[in-house]
Amino acid sequence: MRVRATGGSPRGAAPLGRSSYLVVAKSSAAADLGDSTQPASLTPVIWAVVIASFGAFAFGYHCGIVNGPLNAIAADLGFAGNAALQGTVVSSLLAGAAVGSLAGSGLADSLGRKTALLLDAVPLLVGALVSGTASSLTAMVMGRVFCGIGIGLASALVPLYISEIAPSRVRGALGSVNQLVICIGIVSALVVNVVLPQTSWRTMFYLASLPALLLGLGLSITPESPRWLSSKGRTTEAEAAAEKLWGPSGPSELTQGTKTDVEGGAATAPAPVSMKELLSNKGVFIGCMIFLLQQFSGVNSVVYFSSSVFAKAGITNAALASVGVQVMNVLMTVVAASLMDRAGRKQLLTISFSGMGLSMLAMATGLHLKQLASMSSTIAIVGTVAYMVFFALGAGPVPGLLVPEITPARLRGRAVSLALAVHWVFNYGIGQLFLPAVDAVGVSGVYLVFALVCAFTVVFANTQIPETKGKSLDEIEAEMKA
Repeated sequence: MRVRATGGSPRGAAPLGRSSYLVVAKSSAAADLGDSTQPASLTPVIWAVVIASFGAFAFGYHCGIVNGPLNAIAADLGFAGNAALQGTVVSSLLAGAAVGSLAGSGLADSLGRKTALLLDAVPLLVGALVSGTASSLTAMVMGRVFCGIGIGLASALVPLYISEIAPSRVRGALGSVNQLVICIGIVSALVVNVVLPQTSWRTMFYLASLPALLLGLGLSITPESPRWLSSKGRTTEAEAAAEKLWGPSGPSELTQGTKTDVEGGAATAPAPVSMKELLSNKGVFIGCMIFLLQQFSGVNSVVYFSSSVFAKAGITNAALASVGVQVMNVLMTVVAASLMDRAGRKQLLTISFSGMGLSMLAMATGLHLKQLASMSSTIAIVGTVAYMVFFALGAGPVPGLLVPEITPARLRGRAVSLALAVHWVFNYGIGQLFLPAVDAVGVSGVYLVFALVCAFTVVFANTQIPETKGKSLDEIEAEMKA
């Protein structure tokens, strides 16, 4: 099956978008902390977040860049007209991502969050260059698999690193940078697809090497996660990193987020984590479930197939409409960031999935009823935009932030990797099953199922997910054990 896509999962000018967002983050931090000196002390943290977010940018860019020039790639490499092989080029990225996300936990726990991210720059760079220089289908698929491993690692490592270097009271705002920059990466890929001719697909892949280089160079001067250092018993290094990131009060902030030995005051290195312990942990269960429900809420049917749905609804410039949808996603993610440490994670999830469900229900009804056939274009555009607005308010940014918050320090790396593996596996599954499902029951029938999943997720969020805003990681861990 040929997969037509307009972008990547959750999720222009990247530097401008990132800079604008960080102004919001700093303002939010100042308001929350009530300290006029706080923005200056956040500068080292923000720079570390910006550098780590180049991994998130590569995530979004690689998910979206191949879809515009796919026909040109097929023609140049000798598989034009073969939908199955074209689908392989698209889906090989997702297969690699599933592998990369699972590998992230071992690297993050053994080598450290920063070092693992630094290593992640290698497959991101190699994948971009192999894809750009590919002279055969095999080379292209190999390059895409390398890129997938890189974005899989980034999907697990970037939110983990950010959650551990962000001060507790602004962890929500800074943690939202990950989802925002993924969205910027998607939009950047769409813009590149519009600006460059399809025959320039090699240049498109060469451009993907830039975020990998910036990630590697930037991380060489940023500190390691103080909380990871402390968990390994490297107290002196942990305090030095905490002071570099958080200023003179850094060591005290560190003690709020990590376990210490009561008598000696030194962190105790964790014992090996068993699979039984991992799978039986409530936070891990919630993390995997929220990513599974995110995928079955229909987001990838929107970002992968919005152009196809728009075209079926009679919209002449479907590709441009899809760009507009993704731009709205970026803008609303900025709004969500400003609300994350005020409204809280649970409330944003409730509003988000409620709005997504109603949007899907409205589109299912509007596209099914013959009486509304003359309004199908309007219903498709308004419903899709509304869906992405609500997605960006919570379902997009919250899961990646929530998983490292609600899992204990000793399980955190593996928990994030497992949850992201669930994300990538079902991301791939939805991509492969959406069009056959539409052929079987129609767009309206599939959208109705998505609406029901959203309704279930609202119930799940309000009964199972704890509120984490403003709490230290240690406080959250204690609550989850209660």
